[in-house]
Amino acid sequence: MTTRNARRTARTARTAALAAATAALALGLTACGGADGGSKAAGDDHTAGTSASRSASGADRGSSDSDSGLKDGTHSATVSNKGTATAARQCRGDEMLITAVHRFAGQQGDHLLLTASNEGSTPCWVTSYPAVKLGGDVDAAALPHSKKDNPGGDKHITLAPGGKVYSAVNLFDYGSKHHTARSFAIALHGADGRTGPFYSVDAKGAKPQFAWNEADVLNWNTEKPYDF
Repeated sequence: MTTRNARRTARTARTAALAAATAALALGLTACGGADGGSKAAGDDHTAGTSASRSASGADRGSSDSDSGLKDGTHSATVSNKGTATAARQCRGDEMLITAVHRFAGQQGDHLLLTASNEGSTPCWVTSYPAVKLGGDVDAAALPHSKKDNPGGDKHITLAPGGKVYSAVNLFDYGSKHHTARSFAIALHGADGRTGPFYSVDAKGAKPQFAWNEADVLNWNTEKPYDF
């Protein structure tokens, strides 16, 4: 009788030990799964927070921003080599918001600051410099690229939704027989150098009317040109 009770007690102890080990293993798996899920959730929250911060961040950087109603975002554009494979496609003119501010009217450095923003829902890229025709003559030749511009016009600048790039139209007014206008037409260059459809843009600023005898254009850039 004593031997039978001893065997029963041993079996009970082994069963209890096995149940405890199984419970500990299950608890360990649950903890690992919870940690992994928490990491993913934290990543999602971080991404959402970054996106929200990007759309809401940025402060006015001077009169040019307040004149145009634009604010700078962060991490909105990236530059890649022309041959680099990318999931982004070329930007279309009808999905870009383009504004122009006439800056330093009548002074040395007179120019139109151009800002292009990706209003689409997917990333896209621009390259080279914008094709610009000043005034209302749509049959006129587009302005040339500035010979004093920095190199890098063959790069692709990828714009996230809401991302911005900048260019400038340099205006040279010699004071006689000049042209005047308040608007101009702009188009995007493709990787093959061809231009897309032209869109009309009105100049803004303290003096939206601008004058020129000669003019040229800078490459698209992630930073504002002549930001002084």
